[in-house]
Amino acid sequence: MARLTREQSQARTKAKLLASAREVVARDGYEGATVERIAEEAGFSKGAFYSNFNGKEDIFLYLLETHSGEDVVELQRLLGDINDGQLFIDTLSNWAQERSADPSWGMLALELFRRARRDATFGERHSNLFRAQWEGLGKILLRLFPEGKAPAEPAALGGIVFELTYGAASSFTNGPTVGELVKVALSSMYKAYGVGHETAG
Repeated sequence: MARLTREQSQARTKAKLLASAREVVARDGYEGATVERIAEEAGFSKGAFYSNFNGKEDIFLYLLETHSGEDVVELQRLLGDINDGQLFIDTLSNWAQERSADPSWGMLALELFRRARRDATFGERHSNLFRAQWEGLGKILLRLFPEGKAPAEPAALGGIVFELTYGAASSFTNGPTVGELVKVALSSMYKAYGVGHETAG
């Protein structure tokens, strides 16, 4: 077996640390997830952790950034060949429903932001954390509407879906499901602004 290059070895270490951080925060919450525990459960020292990340806040920001980017890639693949508007909405609503079964992503973001506000570390990286994700999905959603007729800018369109999907409260309350909420929001906009345009292509 070929020996790993330094870059490959570092990438593998980073991936293991991220996987460990995901498991530790799911089990212990943001406050209980320490650098020591993340490094230990990944099989590394604190030194290895700090050679890849600046601290706990940094690794969880990276984790959320990576996850949000993967969502857009997955949705592009999932929705890419769908030309029927209602099927497009149903497919996206079903995706949102499946994602909402794991509320830990939304709760991690809220805990991280709350801690950053408290510790006065909230900055540009925090405030722009989900902008690319929202805009990425929003550009996909523009296909539901005639050119120039969308009811909002891409970031707002995508933000509606992701906020409904990852909003922690909806995962615990006895009411409409996340999938139903997304379907209502998108179907209402589609009927109001996409009337007469039966395809999303």
